[in-house]
Amino acid sequence: MSLKRKIALNLSIAFSLLFGIVMAVIYISFNDFRRDEFKERFRQRLEFTSHFIAKSKDFEEEAPVFFNENSDNILLNETILIFNAKKELIYSTIKDRNVTWDNALLKELDSKKVIYSEKSVPEIYAALRTINGENYYILTSAFDTNGTSKLEYLKYLLITACVMSTFLIGFFSYYFIGQFLRPLEDLNQEISEVTAHKLTTQIPVRNSNDEINVLARSFNTMITRLDDVFQSQKDFTASASHEIRTPITRMAFQLENLIKFGQHTPETLSSLQQIQRDVYQLSDLTNSLLLLTKFDKENIRSIYEEVRIDEVIFESFEAIEKSYPHLKMDFLISENTSEDALLTIKGIQSLLDIVFINLFKNAAVYSDNMEVDVLITETDEHLIVDVISHGETISPEEQPKLFEAFKRGINSQNISGSGLGLRIVKRILEYHGAGIIYTSPGNMLNKFSVVFNK
Repeated sequence: MSLKRKIALNLSIAFSLLFGIVMAVIYISFNDFRRDEFKERFRQRLEFTSHFIAKSKDFEEEAPVFFNENSDNILLNETILIFNAKKELIYSTIKDRNVTWDNALLKELDSKKVIYSEKSVPEIYAALRTINGENYYILTSAFDTNGTSKLEYLKYLLITACVMSTFLIGFFSYYFIGQFLRPLEDLNQEISEVTAHKLTTQIPVRNSNDEINVLARSFNTMITRLDDVFQSQKDFTASASHEIRTPITRMAFQLENLIKFGQHTPETLSSLQQIQRDVYQLSDLTNSLLLLTKFDKENIRSIYEEVRIDEVIFESFEAIEKSYPHLKMDFLISENTSEDALLTIKGIQSLLDIVFINLFKNAAVYSDNMEVDVLITETDEHLIVDVISHGETISPEEQPKLFEAFKRGINSQNISGSGLGLRIVKRILEYHGAGIIYTSPGNMLNKFSVVFNK
C-alpha cells in the first residue's frame, strides 16, 4: 500500500472514530434531554391534577369533564389513575376496557413519594400527594411519541452524516494528500530515471527549504559522489583492459608462430601450448571485462537485436577450437521444438558469444573425452540451450557458490583458471533477462541449462 493511501486510510479511520464518538455523545445527550423534558411534562400534569383535586367541590362528577377538556394531546395514550388513601381506585381515564395496575408500585410510593419509570412501556410517573388532609395516589402513564420520533430521526440523521462524512473525508484526504505528496512522486520518478550512464543528471531543486527539496539536494550530492567513483572504476577497467589486450595479442601471435615454425622437444612444445592456452584465456578475460564496461542493465535493451542462437553457438565453438582443437561438439535440436521455430532471441551477439565460449571452455577443460553436447529446445515461452559434458561433477555443497567470483570447485584442482568465467556468464545472462542452471542428471555428467525468455 502506498504512503498516500496509508495516510488517507489512517486519517479516515481516526476521523470516523472521533466523529462516531461525537455522534454517540450527541445522541445520548439528546435522549437525556428528551427524558428530562418528558418527566417534567409528567410532573406538570400531575401537579395540574393535584390542583384540580384540591379545588374541586365534587371530584367524581367534575373529573370526566375536566380531563376531557384538558387532555394533553402531545402525550399518546395518556392514562391517569387516582387512588384514595386506602389504595382504592376512585377515578380512571380508561373507560372502554378493564383497568389494571401494579399494587407493588402503590406500596413503593409510601416510602419514595415519587416514582418515574422510563423503562416501562408506556412510561409511568407516579406520586403520593396529600390534598386537603387526605392522601391520593396519582399514576400517570403515556407514550412520548413526539420525543421518540425526534430521537429516531436524530439517530438516522447522525448515522447518515457519519457515513457520508467518512466517505467525504476519505476522498478529500486522499486528494489533498496526493497534492501534498505530488512533489515526492515527481522526485521518485526523476530518481527512477537515473542510471549508471546518467549519473551526471541532476534532480531539479525548487527554491524552497521543505523536506522534499532537502532530500533532492542530498540525492544530487550522492549522485555526484557515485559518479566520481563509477567513472574512476570504469576508466580503470577500460584502460587496464585496453593496455593489457595489446601485449597479450602480440604474445599470442608470437607463440603461435613459435609453435608452428619452431623446432622443439615434446616437453618444450607442451609447455608452449599450455602458455598459449593461458594467453588465450587471459585475452578472453580482458575482452569480456572490456565489453562489460560498455553496458548496464538499464541501457542494454535499447541496443538489442535479433540473434539466432544456433549461429552464436557455432561461432563460439569456432572461437574455442583455436585453443582446444581436439574438442568435438554434437549439436541437436529437441524433438519438442516445432519445425517452424526461429531459434531467435533479443540480445547482443558479442556478449552471448562470451557466454558460450566460457561454457565450451569449461567443457573442454573439465570433460574426460573432449566432447560437448548442445541441445536446443524452444517452447512458446522459453528457449533453452543445454550444454552437456562428461566429467567429474560438482558436489551439492559447492553448487550454490558455482556462479560466485573466484570460486572454484574441488574438480578444478591442477587446472588453470581465473574463477571468473561462470560469474561473467551469469552477469551477461542477467543483462539479457535470462538464467543459467547447473544440474548433474547422471553419473559423471554435467549440464548447464541456459534459459532465455521469449
